[in-house]
Amino acid sequence: MEDKKVLLSVENLQVKFRVRGRILTAIRGVSLDIYENESIAIVGESGSGKSVFTKTFAGMLDSNGYVSEGKIIFNDEELADTHVKLTPLAKNIIKSTAQKLNQYSKLELGAATYREITALEDEKRDRMGLSEEEKEKAESQMKELVAKRTNLFNQKQTFDPSKEKDKIKEAAAQIKQLDAQIKEMQKQNAQTEKEHKTAAAADTEYKKQYDEKMSALKKQYEKEIAGEITPETRERNEILAKEVYLSVGRYGFNKRVQLIAKLEKALQKAMRFGVDLSDDNQRNAVFDTVAFRVKYLDETAEALHGTCILNLANVKYSKDWGQIRGKRIATVFQDPMTSLNPIITIGKQITSIIMKHQECTEVEARTRALELMYKVGIPNAEKRFDDYPFQYSGGMRQRIVIAIALSCQPKILICDEPTTALDVTIQAQILKLLKDLQKEFNYTIVFITHDLGVVANIADRVAVLYAGQIVELGTVEEVFYDPRHPYTWALLSSLPQLAQRNTKLYSITGTPPSLYNNIVGDAFAPRNPYCLKIDTLVEPPMFQVSETHFAKTWLLEPNAPKIEKPEAIQNIHEKLIKAFNI
Repeated sequence: MEDKKVLLSVENLQVKFRVRGRILTAIRGVSLDIYENESIAIVGESGSGKSVFTKTFAGMLDSNGYVSEGKIIFNDEELADTHVKLTPLAKNIIKSTAQKLNQYSKLELGAATYREITALEDEKRDRMGLSEEEKEKAESQMKELVAKRTNLFNQKQTFDPSKEKDKIKEAAAQIKQLDAQIKEMQKQNAQTEKEHKTAAAADTEYKKQYDEKMSALKKQYEKEIAGEITPETRERNEILAKEVYLSVGRYGFNKRVQLIAKLEKALQKAMRFGVDLSDDNQRNAVFDTVAFRVKYLDETAEALHGTCILNLANVKYSKDWGQIRGKRIATVFQDPMTSLNPIITIGKQITSIIMKHQECTEVEARTRALELMYKVGIPNAEKRFDDYPFQYSGGMRQRIVIAIALSCQPKILICDEPTTALDVTIQAQILKLLKDLQKEFNYTIVFITHDLGVVANIADRVAVLYAGQIVELGTVEEVFYDPRHPYTWALLSSLPQLAQRNTKLYSITGTPPSLYNNIVGDAFAPRNPYCLKIDTLVEPPMFQVSETHFAKTWLLEPNAPKIEKPEAIQNIHEKLIKAFNI
């Protein structure tokens, strides 16, 4: 994969959902590079996080979902390339921003002393309140009680008032008891904090030392920030001012003014703490708190020119998704009937997307739509153009959904189990269509499925997901012929196509873990027949098997006992050729 360009780089991604007062962690630290023009399959059981993972970089998370950590860098030069007009007003704004930054830069001269001042203040605050250890313990206990109360309340709502009055009464009593415990704990924490504050106030020796040290630091700080900044710093600030304007140039005027003020404030704070703004990563992090940074490249008399780092995990402006979703990253969903509007004609549904994302007339959009309909294999496209979705078969509807997804020639096509709702005979046709069109349109396929037979026919690489983590990653040959993770063994063993006559079909025992809880060790450990003691204690790292093959299991640790693969998947090569023709 060295010679291939990384199109999408996912780094330590964590996605969480707020569900009835609790936090569910659906994606737990996923890192993955997706390459240009490849086909990568994301496989795993239902609930493993496959759809959530891809929805994250398509901007389609539900309203209660959010990215809590990590980056999703989309390397699209055309979309990243940014030009902003240099009007007289723009020049005045840039000049004003540069002047403010020059003033703020004096704070950098005393950054080390300022950090000492804040550390001293934090120390005093800790002495007058709960210590970090006490805070963590109190928060953990409170979180546990609140979770118990929430679960009990939700359970109470499910009881039938006409038949289960005793259960409702018992649940209400338990909720009342938990409320009392929560109130008592809050009271105890407040009392402990009050005691700490009283003790700190009585410690005159500490108070005297604190006042002396703080006074000396403040005098030193005032002296340091009274100095002059260097010409190099002024040059840097001029570039920073241009980057501020470039980064907000796509917004409307009022929003632009608001964001410039926020960016100036963020840069002031960074300078006060001595953040190294010459470092691209640190500068990106400062900008990301407001709007993703557009890096200054050059300018003409008419416009500024820059390129932005497209971190899809940090898109805050809804119109930005309008430039990405559909135009650069498109999705084909599982059920074509729910993907299409039943009261709008097929042709209208395709042309509306083309006209939305491309500058063309309705006549030009119709011509392109008909061309796409022919490409995806719709017979008599001109006659079928004004038909409604109910007049198409399931396979033809899915072809139309593919045509809509490809109408703007996206870089990434997410296929979320697109063959599950179709007849088996049609599935192969749709898979072949996706692969054939990939050669013409040069898009990357991200294929979500739990059907390993589909994977065998469409994928170049496979990422196996379990409990929101990638547990194995490799080429399709490596994952099928030389799997290393016990979960991958279990998935392959449960394939009906590989079962022998007069033998019992293998099934994975147990259920996936609750993602409400912190998972200790290997998430698959409770269901793993080859579980080691360390699996229940420590999360395994991602071990490298080959240049392209990785697996997250302690079985690959050099000192681990040697365990043979299950008999069902030994000598799997011939079975796969016979079952899937690969």
